[in-house]
Amino acid sequence: MVGGDGDYSYAKNSSFQRMIIDAAKEMISESIFDKLDLKSLGFEDTCGTFKLADLGCSVGPNTFIAVQNIIEAVQTKYRADHQDYHQDSSSGLEFQVFFNDRHGNDFNTLFQTLPPSRKYFAFGVPGSFHGRLFPKSSLHFVHSSSSLNWLSKIPKEILDSRSPAWNKGSIICSGLVKGVSEAYSGHSAQFKNDTEAFLNARAHELVPGGLIVFVLFSLPNGVPMIDSNGGKLYGFLGSCLIDIATKGLIDEEKVDSFNIPVYFPTSEELKAIIERNGCFSIERMDKLPDPPLMRLKPSPESVASQIRAVFEGVVKEHFGYDLVDKIFTKFAENFIFDELIKEHNNVNLFVLLKRVIN
Repeated sequence: MVGGDGDYSYAKNSSFQRMIIDAAKEMISESIFDKLDLKSLGFEDTCGTFKLADLGCSVGPNTFIAVQNIIEAVQTKYRADHQDYHQDSSSGLEFQVFFNDRHGNDFNTLFQTLPPSRKYFAFGVPGSFHGRLFPKSSLHFVHSSSSLNWLSKIPKEILDSRSPAWNKGSIICSGLVKGVSEAYSGHSAQFKNDTEAFLNARAHELVPGGLIVFVLFSLPNGVPMIDSNGGKLYGFLGSCLIDIATKGLIDEEKVDSFNIPVYFPTSEELKAIIERNGCFSIERMDKLPDPPLMRLKPSPESVASQIRAVFEGVVKEHFGYDLVDKIFTKFAENFIFDELIKEHNNVNLFVLLKRVIN
């Protein structure tokens, strides 16, 4: 994500991700109230430290809003469990919050913009959430929003021109080429491996009975990614790269070797991976209410800035800094909002898992 607080920063261009966090607030509150057993986690008296992590936090302010929603829900649950104490008994419950993202994340901006009135102790944890980040049984709650669609790497077959999975002419797993789809989501494919690694790491780090909540983009059965709203957005970016290559500003082979490391699973795919892992029970898996973006009809320039805030880093790494402005200017020129909203085919999936007590 683009750091800092400039015109193209994630901090100023992540309103869609904010809408997803807002849409999930009620489900998070319900999940914590119904499924978080504070007494079994050791919070039987009026004091203790509740430890939670936001994985893929980026630079805020969205992460701060998500964390505050979780803390308020835990406080409500705590008061309900301790009605024989003073109404403000949750004041005895302290919170330790771990903000995690990859090493290149702009943690300076993150901590410079921490809410001054926060009621928690904040820590930064750099590293990939596809591996271990915390000591064994050290967390009570894990949250991640709009992050688990990101893969740890592009499947190597995608970049091999001799492979049936070579993704020539597309920058995503469109869902239209069998070899490409199998590289991303087959029996030993990248999304499956990454999700298993995520779950295995969290199984070590969460206390028995601890919760994971995550929201990710998913697809209805039978809908290829290219027909989803997210897939169409990425398709617009791909068409921009092809247009620029046609003008001779980018080598065509350079475009063919560029892929965005994201994947949208179906809920059935995800459920099968979780059940096979065996460390978590699925307590809830529901579609979130659709964010109001569709009725707001943002300008092409606004959409281009939102896409740039997320993908500028991978575009710059592959094509070089000099072409970044041209690519996203072209995106704004090409973007047609009405094409995006003909069908709303991706789902924001809310998933609640509980660490199995062995």
